[in-house]
Amino acid sequence: MTIKELRRIKIKQRVRKHISGTDVRPRLSVFRSNKQIYAQIIDDLTGNTLAAASSIAITEKTPKKEIASKVGELIAQKSKEAGIETVVFDRNGYLYHGRVKELAEAARKGGLKF
Repeated sequence: MTIKELRRIKIKQRVRKHISGTDVRPRLSVFRSNKQIYAQIIDDLTGNTLAAASSIAITEKTPKKEIASKVGELIAQKSKEAGIETVVFDRNGYLYHGRVKELAEAARKGGLKF
């Protein structure tokens, strides 16, 4: 592991001490790799993923920030179909900047409250 990965994992553990999803207010978790971005809505009490979206399904050649925005809209739409309106945002140790911020703002615009 690189120093950056260790730093992110340390931040993730610190944040996850305080954030957990319930059936009333599940957790919106974001994972970002170099090429893709993923979002899951998770109920931590049962360990179930209630809704998920990723950039793998998007085949257009657009900038990564725009793809992250589309994934945010997609996760908001899927969560509405599952009957979820409010979530707890888990940035997973990443800075709230760039693609993570775009995904979060698009999810808010799509109707999710956090």
